[in-house]
Amino acid sequence: MNTTKLAARSCVPCTGNTAQLAPEKVRELLAHVPAWKLTADGKRISRSWRVLDFVTGLDFFRRIGDVAEAEDHHPDLHLTNYRDVTIELWTHAAGGLTENDFIIAAKIDLLDVELKA
Repeated sequence: MNTTKLAARSCVPCTGNTAQLAPEKVRELLAHVPAWKLTADGKRISRSWRVLDFVTGLDFFRRIGDVAEAEDHHPDLHLTNYRDVTIELWTHAAGGLTENDFIIAAKIDLLDVELKA
């Protein structure tokens, strides 16, 4: 499966008994979204961008928000130094990573964003 195939999938609703992915499954899915990094605790994935400017960052957040709302799976969004964007994904109901996080990561990867040269 590549990024495009992963992005074509839809998130499934989470419940209180949604299980975290096993570490080997996390590694397998991470290979399909190689720009994303596993956090030190192994419970989240994150990716950072340096966008053109503040307004570009806000627009990127809006488009990520559209994806998140459509999939009912919401990332943590961070904008610092007026153009440094970091997105963190994890499934709150599971207390760690599920396939939904990788689906959203792949969908975000397909969004265009103007980067600082």
